[in-house]
Amino acid sequence: MYEIIEKTSLSADVNFYRVRAPEIAKNRKPGQFVLIQLDTDFAERVPLTIADADPEGGWIALVVQTVGASTLKLSQKKAGDCLGAVLGPLGNPTKIEKTGPVVCVGGGIGVAPLYPIAQGHKNAGNKLTVIIGARTKDLVIFEDRMRGIADELIVVTDDGSYGRKALVTEPLKELCASPAPPGEVVAIGPPVMMKFCAETTRPFGVPTVVSLNTIMIDGTGMCGCCRVKVGDTTKFVCVDGPEFDGHQVDFENMMLRMGAYKPAEAESLHRCKLQLGLAGGGDG
Repeated sequence: MYEIIEKTSLSADVNFYRVRAPEIAKNRKPGQFVLIQLDTDFAERVPLTIADADPEGGWIALVVQTVGASTLKLSQKKAGDCLGAVLGPLGNPTKIEKTGPVVCVGGGIGVAPLYPIAQGHKNAGNKLTVIIGARTKDLVIFEDRMRGIADELIVVTDDGSYGRKALVTEPLKELCASPAPPGEVVAIGPPVMMKFCAETTRPFGVPTVVSLNTIMIDGTGMCGCCRVKVGDTTKFVCVDGPEFDGHQVDFENMMLRMGAYKPAEAESLHRCKLQLGLAGGGDG
């Protein structure tokens, strides 16, 4: 069984887990993900990007935001509990080469899956600048981890409660326009954030990689729900990605498709809260 050996709350709806998974820890590469099941009977499979791993310790780290029934049930587990199944590593690893300056941009919970990619670029000898963005101070995650590897760390918040009051695209544009622009940008976060990061780098001709893991559902390519248009080609994020050229992704279509799942997701979350006795009087 896959034991949860640590659980830490990072914010109101976001938890950090260290899960015992020795084989995955030994074989994972930056950018890859796992499928988890809370039990081995009828539990939904949930794709989660690996946020860190320790081959010697035999564990992987997952950062999970509570958005639906399965992630709510996962949030009720504690250290010492076990997951029914963890399958991986899956997905194509990030292509990491020595390219000179690299900027890694993370928005919200996207900072967690960005961490091993940033590590990889640092280990490859690239000068590493990391931009962390969040709506407010309480939602900033992985700051200490990123500070430990980045040559420069820039933190921005929408409301100015911490770091610089700005969107991530403001310092990104400044770096692209500098005398020493990045050779590559990697952006992970909400689709709208990745879209505008790609639009920011496009005029400067800076290659930009985005991870579309947020649209994945079954993680094996069978459901077809994660199909996206990249250039003139239809891709499946879980088997062809999860990373793509941000300048080629049709973000408008992707966001439209993701919006179609929101009502069902909200309903399943509400029903699960009722079953677990977590729904307050204000829930409708």
